[in-house]
Amino acid sequence: MATLRVVVIITFRPEFVPPWIGRPHVTMLTLNRLLPRQRTEMIGHLTGGKALPKEIADQIVDRTDGVPLFVEELTKSVIESGLVAEAKDRYIAIGPAAPLTVPTTLHASLLARLDRLAPTREIAQIGAALGRSFSHELISAVAQMPQHQVDNALAQLVYAELIFRRGIPPDAEYTFKHALVQDAAYSTLLRSRRHQLHDRIVNTLESQFPESMTTQPQLIAQHCVEAGLTEKAAGYWLRAGQQSVAHSAMTEAVSQLQKALGLLAILPDGSARWQLELDLRIALGRALMATRGNAAPDVGETVARARALAEQLDRPDYLVPLLYGQWVFHATRAEHRLSLSFAEQVEKIAEAENDVALLWMGQYLRARTYFYLGEFLAARSLYEQCQERSDPAHRAVYSELTTEDAHAVMLASLAMTLTYLGYVNQGRARMNEALLEARRLEHAYTLTYVMTFACRAEWAAGSRNETQQHAEEMVALSNQHGFLQFLGWGLLHRGSSLTARGQEQEGLTLLTKGLSVLRSTGGVASTPYALVMIAEAYAKLGQPVEALNCLAEAGQIIETTDDRYSEANVHWLRGNLRSATGELVAAEQSYHQALAIAKRQSARLFELRAATSLARLWRDQGKRIEARDLLAPIYGWFTEGFDAPVLQEAKALLDQLTRYLPC
Repeated sequence: MATLRVVVIITFRPEFVPPWIGRPHVTMLTLNRLLPRQRTEMIGHLTGGKALPKEIADQIVDRTDGVPLFVEELTKSVIESGLVAEAKDRYIAIGPAAPLTVPTTLHASLLARLDRLAPTREIAQIGAALGRSFSHELISAVAQMPQHQVDNALAQLVYAELIFRRGIPPDAEYTFKHALVQDAAYSTLLRSRRHQLHDRIVNTLESQFPESMTTQPQLIAQHCVEAGLTEKAAGYWLRAGQQSVAHSAMTEAVSQLQKALGLLAILPDGSARWQLELDLRIALGRALMATRGNAAPDVGETVARARALAEQLDRPDYLVPLLYGQWVFHATRAEHRLSLSFAEQVEKIAEAENDVALLWMGQYLRARTYFYLGEFLAARSLYEQCQERSDPAHRAVYSELTTEDAHAVMLASLAMTLTYLGYVNQGRARMNEALLEARRLEHAYTLTYVMTFACRAEWAAGSRNETQQHAEEMVALSNQHGFLQFLGWGLLHRGSSLTARGQEQEGLTLLTKGLSVLRSTGGVASTPYALVMIAEAYAKLGQPVEALNCLAEAGQIIETTDDRYSEANVHWLRGNLRSATGELVAAEQSYHQALAIAKRQSARLFELRAATSLARLWRDQGKRIEARDLLAPIYGWFTEGFDAPVLQEAKALLDQLTRYLPC
């Protein structure tokens, strides 16, 4: 860790000078730089415990490099600057948080040091324009002066400890000792000189370091902004945002793409600007889906604006990604009939163009919609057609349309559907395949998406330990990458697992928090499923009224939206609640409704669950023969998945019923 050298001079008033003191006593101490956590604590101490706005506090932590004096001076400068206003328990930003300026005293001191190194000033200025760190090769290319002058100037800056060097020229890397040193050097540049210098940096990077256009588009974008190359800057921010989306860095992608959109107002109106905005809106829509949820209002606004731009530019080739965006938005809002129309439009375009990859996508989207509608057999048929037509060559096409890897999520969707249909082992095999594929891709968004379906499949089978394992990883990934919608589902499944393990209150807390997060994104689809899990927790806590209220809300959403894949479970759990409160007639009616819906949907697993509960009710009423005759044929249909808790529970009850019946 880098250290600070501090000279401590101890002096005494004459009347108190000990006889052994002949001159001031000098002691040199070596101090470690403050860690980021310690910098934050120091800021809090300086503000009297009142929090600064996060954007400003982060700048202080970053720009002071752990030097206590710099932390103190910059914090005081902020408080006295009018950038923030004091509230009851915190400081509130007055307007947007601009880059912080160096306090006058420090700034003057640093300028004086640079003045004493006048021959090296130009190299210091170029380095400051390049950034906090820069390579020997790049600064030599940008400087446009004899190499020995560059080398001598860099050596002097290193000797003066204004910059650090790592490695040996020409392979050396340099870093300004403090961000404040860089700021001071940069501040000595006139505006016209800054523009000229950043323009030269852009040209040098593009001509002599072309790989940087691919590996560091955000760096070139920043230099373009400083050079006044607005259109080029927006183009590089677009490239940076697209790369961030591809690597699941969705928060960074949103920031990069919004920076580009903010530059468009400077550009003249016309087709070039519209085209650039169209590309930016498509990329931004995908990033916003990940960070704010598929149904967030700004997702809908972004996709709608992109659709209008595509029509304005007469770009039918952009229609499919926009149809996908509209499908996602409306499907997540549980507007399933409308979302189905977008899936069908994709299929029609694919058929007209004889495009196999697009046909795959249309069928995949239609299958997803059928699943939500509770039409599991139709969904399975389409998913299996997709599986048969899967071609690795088509993955590049899908990556231009979807935020997730569509092939891996399709496998997970098929797995969940097979599980609901009663093919538990086949479902597990497909789910394992999907998880392996998502991990192989090292794409966090895809992996989290797949685990959402894995949780639902394991919940349906009653395997709560497996559900919890997936949920824990979902929460961690979602927190790490800012996947708000998946965070909601991770908390819901984690809470449900805790409830099943007897930690009902802790489980309910997580469940309600998860639903709150989910609803904050505008999502409605699958809300009945979430409410069933919450109702289970209330039931185990002995709060049947609250549980029934959850189920009533779920039923209302189902009837309003046709989000029916959890419909049988709503009636099954209502039957359990009625049975527990002694309302046996009402309980039996609910079980029969659950059975009828499960049969209509071919959801054998849910049919078995409802049949088990009804058979148990009949057993307790002395109707053992009726109970056996109900449960035996449904259980007998299964040919796999016998280790699933739902099947084990049914088998145990069936054995009991058979054991006590007369021969």
